[in-house]
Amino acid sequence: MWQFIKYVFATIVGLFLFSLLGFFLFIGLAAALGSSEERTTLESNSVLKLNLNSQIQEVSVENPFAELSGGQGSVIGLLDIKSALANAKLDDHIKGVYLDVQYPMVGWASAEEIRDALIDFKKSKKFVYAYGEVMTEKAYYLASVADKIYLNPAGGMEWNGLSAEYDFYKGTLDKLDVKPLVFRVGEFKSAVEPFFRENMSDASRLQNQVLINTVFDHAVEKISQSRSIPVAQLKNLADSLNIDSPQDALKYKFVTHVGYYDEVETALRNELKLKEDDKIKFVGLSKYGKAEKLVKEGKSDSRIAVIIGEGAINSGKSSDGNIGSETIAEELRKARKDKKVRAVVLRINSPGGSALASDVMWREVQLTRKEKPVIASMSDVAASGGYYMAMGCDKIVAQPNTITGSIGVFSVLFNFEDAFRNKLGITFDRVNTNAHSDWPSVTREMTPFESNRMQRSTENIYAIFTKKAAEGRKMPLAKLQSLASGRVWSGKEAKANGLIDEFGGLDKAIQVAAQAAKLKEGDYRVKYPAQKNVFEELINKFTGDAEEQMMQQKLGTFAPYIKTLKKLQLMEGTQARMAFEMKIK
Repeated sequence: MWQFIKYVFATIVGLFLFSLLGFFLFIGLAAALGSSEERTTLESNSVLKLNLNSQIQEVSVENPFAELSGGQGSVIGLLDIKSALANAKLDDHIKGVYLDVQYPMVGWASAEEIRDALIDFKKSKKFVYAYGEVMTEKAYYLASVADKIYLNPAGGMEWNGLSAEYDFYKGTLDKLDVKPLVFRVGEFKSAVEPFFRENMSDASRLQNQVLINTVFDHAVEKISQSRSIPVAQLKNLADSLNIDSPQDALKYKFVTHVGYYDEVETALRNELKLKEDDKIKFVGLSKYGKAEKLVKEGKSDSRIAVIIGEGAINSGKSSDGNIGSETIAEELRKARKDKKVRAVVLRINSPGGSALASDVMWREVQLTRKEKPVIASMSDVAASGGYYMAMGCDKIVAQPNTITGSIGVFSVLFNFEDAFRNKLGITFDRVNTNAHSDWPSVTREMTPFESNRMQRSTENIYAIFTKKAAEGRKMPLAKLQSLASGRVWSGKEAKANGLIDEFGGLDKAIQVAAQAAKLKEGDYRVKYPAQKNVFEELINKFTGDAEEQMMQQKLGTFAPYIKTLKKLQLMEGTQARMAFEMKIK
């Protein structure tokens, strides 16, 4: 009886959740249909309001609910932010920009592109105000270009430098009695260290120290230029923790004002010459996206196609957070066959992944560049498999703080024999037709002969990777290999080493592509990818949350371990990948 009641209750809950989801989908669809043709009519003296505390991706997730509030979705696109600022620069209705910036969820290279777009907007002589109750280093990096920077009197500013942190899984694997079998090439290929170490190796520590120093030095130099604070002073303040309060930030000229939001509004009214009780006409990103487009598009018969790959690299179709080689290959083929497309920009934001999938995309790049220029644009990270995607392009453009390189490969297998026996009481036995018919197996030890074969296979793939990289960069193989070994470089270091060609963001890559295709400004149109669909994202999140809750309910304290193992399952075959997850904070 109790089982029957439980099933009935579960069914009722399931129906309720399904109905609730259906209701929201219906409302969202209605909002989308109702607003699809509606244009935003701006009032004079408006202010573009950018909330940069959301997750920022290359391409936004279309959210019709945002239209109902005039705001923006929970996932906003870098392309949308830059497009809005470029349009607002020319829009007489927009008098300035207001930044709400505290905890931007964005990489350093993407932050650089937003910052550059704000600097370009200021050429219009319009104002930029920034406000935050608190500000991280990345938030301040964005806010530092503003004409006026307000920090809440009871808030705070983080100014203590950057730190890079890795997760290590050796303890988890030990608890589960899972033995990792690691094969790698390259002293600096630290992506496998989390499986057999509890901390960084000396080589890994060296490359990460150099990387974060370069990223922070670049940020400090830019802030110094914007705020007229000497570089040495900025670094001393980070070491001394002297920015302990908003008043300290004001004292050292990090901010122009310490004030509450109502004081920011008062300052904006004065800027806009409004009366005390007049309402400020803010317009959000989503709503402004439907305003009149003032940035003129070029001729439609000559196009530059932008193809975006964001996430880990796997075979098959792309999905949220994953680059599918089949999807990117198909997009490259379409661009290659489209006579209106004169050049291609391959935008990459990826720590790498499957070496096989990376090579599939490399091949399509080679075929495409035989017919038209292909330019790589590196975003926050284009390392290992991400660099594999870029290295065959005609030119590579990256930001000084882009994370790249990591030219190396590894293979990881796991022996679950002890885990099954000790945790679940399951044992295994087998018969084979040949000596290694069951190789590779996850339920027995690998023999020395089999281990040697696996290492040799990994080395062969590394040889292919480095040979193609050397050919793509037009440098001797020995020199390329001296830059490889899995070492991660900043964009600044990569340019000095010849791994990239030019500094800049996506716009710069488009300019390089136009020049390569002998197109003048105004003679071409940029073809960007479409927005992601909010309904698909909502369903994916709903089903993903449900799966996680079920796992927690069924496995209890073992759930986190299984979640970690699920991540490892995605790493099939030889990997061209950076460390599992690098957190710079």
